[in-house]
Amino acid sequence: MRPRYKRKLRKLRLPFEWFGIGLGLLIFTILTRRGLLRLCDFVSRIMYAFDRRGKQYARENLEIMYGKLPHHADLIIRRSYRNMARTVGYAFWTCIRGRRRCQSAGLMSPEAAAFLAANRPAVTVSGHIGCWEILSQLAFLEGHAMMSVAKNIGSKGMTKLLMRARRSIGQEIVPADGAFRPLMAGIKAGKSLGLLVDQVVDPKEGGIWVRFFGRPVPVSAAPAFFAAKGKAPIVIAWSRPLRDGRWRCERIATYAPEAARDVWGMTQRCIRDLESVIRRHPSCWVLNYRYFRKKFKPEDLRQLEEREAKAK
Repeated sequence: MRPRYKRKLRKLRLPFEWFGIGLGLLIFTILTRRGLLRLCDFVSRIMYAFDRRGKQYARENLEIMYGKLPHHADLIIRRSYRNMARTVGYAFWTCIRGRRRCQSAGLMSPEAAAFLAANRPAVTVSGHIGCWEILSQLAFLEGHAMMSVAKNIGSKGMTKLLMRARRSIGQEIVPADGAFRPLMAGIKAGKSLGLLVDQVVDPKEGGIWVRFFGRPVPVSAAPAFFAAKGKAPIVIAWSRPLRDGRWRCERIATYAPEAARDVWGMTQRCIRDLESVIRRHPSCWVLNYRYFRKKFKPEDLRQLEEREAKAK
């Protein structure tokens, strides 16, 4: 009965979601960048006030990250909601005049720009930290033909909207279902890939177990796999929020294609590199997501420990 109840609930919710999407397109796209930030900050306060379950997930994630709940946890969580609202608002905002608006809202650090200039194609890797929507757009503006993967987010309408925003500047968006072949063809044709790796991916769908803040979590091995097959270097990057409301793309680490031949080892490195930034900037990360929900079996843990032992 529960799946049937959920289907009915989704049908009842659809008109309201479409109304919200239409209203968002109408309002967000006509705002200045400063007006966008103010509206997003207001929306984030509403989200924080009513998302009881999300706040609980955020507290649990912070406890896992630091071993205990930080004394300023509420402030971290509030700012995390603000960062998430600004990122989603940016996606709405760039549905029109995307190139110009991306240029006004983001900038590339000299180190990141130098790497992109010297390496084509490349596999760019990040997580849901800072404004993850702007990273591939900035790489595209640096001259890379970019391909990114889009998962279903909320309703079909919201997914369609985000895919429209991501395509507005010129990058190619591939639906997550059936993404393997177009991504493989793309990197072999010289296109760069933009991938996020901090979400749970079931091992049945290609996920592999790694340690994330000390906990076993299955994540995508796609960055390492495509880097090895396409003989492309990997760059781990994130978009740091600036005080003026813009984002700055910064390089965290880079790896040669040869390092990606060890798919598990490379995947674990990607996660640890992101982990180091998330630990320093927790309020920039999407905290209200259940990163550690997947239960592992004894054989999963045993295999992970064996890989860790071999890597030492």
